[in-house]
Amino acid sequence: MGTRITVIEQLGVETAEGVFDAIAAGPADGRPVLFLHGFPEAAVQWEHQVAVLGGQGYRAVAFDQRGYSPGVRPDHHREYGMDSLVGDVLAVADALGWSCFDLVGHDWGAAVAWCAAHEHPGRLRTLTAVSTPHPRAFADAVESDEDQHLRSRYMTEWRSTSTEQRMLADDAAALRRMFEWQVPPSKVDEYVRRLSEPGALTAALNWYRAGRPGKGIGRVTVPTLYVWSTEDVAFGSTAAFGTAEWVSGPYRFEMLEDVSHWVPEQVPEVLTALIAEHLGT
Repeated sequence: MGTRITVIEQLGVETAEGVFDAIAAGPADGRPVLFLHGFPEAAVQWEHQVAVLGGQGYRAVAFDQRGYSPGVRPDHHREYGMDSLVGDVLAVADALGWSCFDLVGHDWGAAVAWCAAHEHPGRLRTLTAVSTPHPRAFADAVESDEDQHLRSRYMTEWRSTSTEQRMLADDAAALRRMFEWQVPPSKVDEYVRRLSEPGALTAALNWYRAGRPGKGIGRVTVPTLYVWSTEDVAFGSTAAFGTAEWVSGPYRFEMLEDVSHWVPEQVPEVLTALIAEHLGT
């Protein structure tokens, strides 16, 4: 596919759960690619990838997930479990008229993508997971590897009801520090603005309060690209290298040296090229 200039569109995707906000690019009849963002971000973290793939003729869509879209922001943390999150992916795809699509996720979005690939392989053409390892490899690493256990303590700490106040204090200083000065300041400002809206940060943290997938996820059969960066503060090498054991379909592992957790925005061109190559094969 050649690349041409494309315009990013703003969409409202109507589902039974409510309206999900989204960005999109590319021809309506292009091969569909769906992007899932992580915490504490939004669909706009994928602006570069959506624009480039849209220009290559794909129909690229990234949506603000449950809790991040004001139109789908349930009150109780139990409504943020993995079944609901995976259900949202399928509901958005159905609303877009996609019976089969490529799925790309980063951070929490990658955790959802792994589960969607395991539970609904017939709906996915390919999977690309960025940063987050296969949930089973991650769970095993937390139990067996002291380094990963220490890296993951924040997941328990963030379930506290005082987390919102700590993260938003002093112009959201703690929230801003998470990005390690690797994300453009304008994007950080946008994420802080969104999560400072009433109820927004609580909804995002409810993903942690609802728990994480782990032992129940089996091997993934769809063609998979897993991208991990050596300076990722959340996920260490044990889980990253262990992910290969949990993919039985065609598998490609890419390790990015000297790159932080924020891969899509720190090295957008590198990641977009990897995704495009994976889709092409």
